[in-house]
Amino acid sequence: MYLTAEQKQEIFKKHGGAATNTGSVEGQIALFTERILHLTQHVKAHHNDKFTNRALVNLVGKRKKLLEYLKEKDIERYRNILKELGLRK
Repeated sequence: MYLTAEQKQEIFKKHGGAATNTGSVEGQIALFTERILHLTQHVKAHHNDKFTNRALVNLVGKRKKLLEYLKEKDIERYRNILKELGLRK
């Protein structure tokens, strides 16, 4: 796997508040963003890999749903996570 357990814990520690807080919306969005970046590089190198392309589209959809949820619940947390991850909306 491209992310080790320590790297995942670091992502959740930075964005979720604690390394064990894997259910936080910000942590999940950050993890999805890392996976999306990894899969994007793979799809660029392997144009005919349709399965990975489909998985990438599904991940983007999941992240979008989480971002919409966060936007409805707390607009400040939403703006902070967009700024931290460099996402545009």
